[in-house]
Amino acid sequence: MAVNLVSLVMQFLTPDMIGRIASGLGLDRTIVQTAISSAVPSLLAGFSNVAARPDGAQKLTEAATQQSGALESFGRMLGAGNQSSLVESGSQMLSSLLGSSQQNALADAVGKFAGVGRTTAGSLLGMLAPVVLGTITQQQGATRLDPSKIAGLLASQKDNISAAMPPRLSNMLASTGFLDSLSGAAATAGGDAARASASAARSIGDTTRAAASAASSNWFYWIIPAAAIAGLLIYLTRPPEEVAQQDKTVGLAPSTTVAGLDVNKQVNDSLTTLRATLGGVTDAASAQAALPKLREVTAQIDTVSDLRGRLSPEQQKVVAESVKPAMPPLNQLIDKVLAVPGIPDELKPTVDALKAKLTALAT
Repeated sequence: MAVNLVSLVMQFLTPDMIGRIASGLGLDRTIVQTAISSAVPSLLAGFSNVAARPDGAQKLTEAATQQSGALESFGRMLGAGNQSSLVESGSQMLSSLLGSSQQNALADAVGKFAGVGRTTAGSLLGMLAPVVLGTITQQQGATRLDPSKIAGLLASQKDNISAAMPPRLSNMLASTGFLDSLSGAAATAGGDAARASASAARSIGDTTRAAASAASSNWFYWIIPAAAIAGLLIYLTRPPEEVAQQDKTVGLAPSTTVAGLDVNKQVNDSLTTLRATLGGVTDAASAQAALPKLREVTAQIDTVSDLRGRLSPEQQKVVAESVKPAMPPLNQLIDKVLAVPGIPDELKPTVDALKAKLTALAT
């Protein structure tokens, strides 16, 4: 089975680890999950850039050697409360590999994307960098690290990294040169589907030619596999709407997980947090206290909006059906909060922006 480094890193970061990271950074767990989903492909893109430079793969190998055992010690250090040590060593490694300019550009972009600020994003990147590099080197097993193999592995991951990068984050990093190593990478499922269909068509062509040469003597033996392959091609080339309709018929709810984040769950969690936060606003002081939480929810919804374009029409419908029934009571709650005397000036634009983003998700 083909290796997907993004998936391997996300699988390594268990819910317990993410909870400890959130605790160490003093952030909401959901915000940290959002930040991690953007930081992991970004770090892989950065390491791919390094590997593409002269002697870059050798530098990665040397750094990996110094970080030997990072995966094994990561959970233990989190449990012992040694987050600061992880941040320091990882940040130093990133500075050595990426250079301070690109390190700062990455921290700034991830911080803005996740709504956590540049300093916090930098700390998270420092914690995750040894994990990402350790996952890369782990693919070589117990053998001595080979720079050319590391470079080849990263080069083979362009499509996976590109697919996992949130579009808004890609736009932020586009002018920095940080994503140069991903140029030309396929990032749409449509390309994969087209290749699958073309491959199936070639298979049918090969089967048909072979069958024709033997038709005079054993036509019965080739017609069955040819029909089976034709049926497979029809299945692969059906419109997404038809596939979704069949899933609906058999009672299967489509998954809404993208880049390690369950989009529909994130929407529901954000709505729950939003209702609770707005419900606690009774005066000017409580309205002021609600602003940080409202900004966190805004960052979560921004992430959902970025990932929404990568969902199929049926998956987008699932998300919309979660938002639609929540909007009428939420609108009433918003009107009630905005009528509170003395609310901060920034509260109304924040709430109005959230309302607009949620309305867009409901359509």
